Parts: sequence; structure tokens; C-alpha cells
Amino acid sequence: MSRRQLIPRSRRLTCDVLHFHRKVPICVQHRSVSIEKVNCLRRQLTPRISLPAVMLKACSLAAEGIPELRQAWLGGPVASLYTHPHSVAMLVIQRWYRGERWLFWGRFNSPESTPLAALQSRLDEYQQGDLLTQFRQQLQFSALPGWLRRGLLWWNLNVSGESRARRTGTFVLSTLAAQGVEIECPPAFHTANFSYGPIGGDGHSRLTLAYDHRVFDGALAAEALERIEDALHGPVSVELEQVLSAATAPSRLHERDSLSSAPLATS
Repeated sequence: MSRRQLIPRSRRLTCDVLHFHRKVPICVQHRSVSIEKVNCLRRQLTPRISLPAVMLKACSLAAEGIPELRQAWLGGPVASLYTHPHSVAMLVIQRWYRGERWLFWGRFNSPESTPLAALQSRLDEYQQGDLLTQFRQQLQFSALPGWLRRGLLWWNLNVSGESRARRTGTFVLSTLAAQGVEIECPPAFHTANFSYGPIGGDGHSRLTLAYDHRVFDGALAAEALERIEDALHGPVSVELEQVLSAATAPSRLHERDSLSSAPLATS
């Protein structure tokens, strides 16, 4: 039976993002990155550190040395660029609410200086915690009329750089790798929009950066993708190794104590 209906609340926030996404001159670059090492390390942990948490940290570490990844184009009366002192990452999260699929945006402040375990704990709260607690503001925002939502969003995106970073983040990460697919061009209005695909048999994944061409060019985008891979192989892997070593230390100590207390064999 056919029917016509108003745009449901579950789609309004996504439509708002797409509305402002269309106003950004986006270019896209891809890089095949090896994540076999970090994937192997994280899978040995209990509880595991998820790939989204790992990628959030790697992207933020890259942004430490590339301030353009923390910049935002402010339209306003006179166009300007605002640089935030640290990264504010937004992760796209799907949740069911009242029988419908919703997209929400989970905020992570300064992932570059946050332990992976803490990032994972926050991610678990966004994915499994009480939805009304985690995303109350976004749910309330979706109930406003369209003209008011987009007016408020325009204000947040164009008037105050600090407010923009605090409310909408400095970059966004969205991925469907767990479902075996890639997002060719992650739609968002941020300067840097990241995604990654499923891991292939060779341990590689395709990392995607969709960026605002007004803020930087392709050479810097290529450098950003390279630095993310360097972060995965460097500080992220080191942290995972340290967490794994700390987790296995008690069992090694118990095994050593058991051996030292065992009676000596006599002939």
C-alpha cells in the first residue's frame, strides 16, 4: 500500500548534514595502508580495542603535526580560517530508536592524548549506553522545525570557530568496514572526513580522506594519509603493545611463582 509522509525525525539530522555538505568543495584521496600489526595486537586484548578507536587516535595524532586538519572554513560576513588547538573527533554511530535506524555523532575530545582503553570505553557508551543519555541534545535538535535547525547549524558552522569545533568537531570518521563495504566519499561538512574499508587478505585497508579543497590541497592530503599510517605503525602500535604487556604480566608472574615453588625432582 503506497503512502506519502513527512520526513521522519530519524532522517532529519542526516539531511541537515547533507545540506551543508553540498556547500563544501570536497576532493577525495585514498591510500592503501597496512593495519595487520595493529589488528593482530588489538585482537589479543580482552576486552578488545576496536578499529574505530584505533583509527580515531591515529587520525588525531596525524592532526597534531598538520594544523590544517584542525582548521575550519568560516563563511560569515567575511570568510576566515579558524585553527583549533586540538582535535575534536566525531564518529558516526548507528542506533535503533523507536523502531527506526538513526545516525548519531559521538564526540571524542583530544583523542591524540587519550588512552585507547578510554576511547574504547567512551565508544562503548555511545554504542550501548542509554540513548536518551548519550544523544539527548541531538534527539531534541531533530524535533525542531527545519528552518530553525539549519539556521542554528549555519550559525555554529560560520560564526564562532571555537563553538564550531566544540559542537561539531574538527574531523569526522565514518566506516562500514565491519559490513564489508567502503564509503567512497564520506559525506560531511568538516575540513577532513575520514573513512576506511574492510581489511583485505594482505592485511591492508583503503583509507579515505575527503577534504575541503579551500583549506588545503592534494599534496597535504597525501601527507596526512601517510602520517596516519605512520601513527598506526608507531605510537598506536606501541601503546597496544604496552597494554598487551600489562595485561599478560600477572599471568607471567603467576607462572614464574608456580615454577619457583614446585618441588625439585630427585633421582
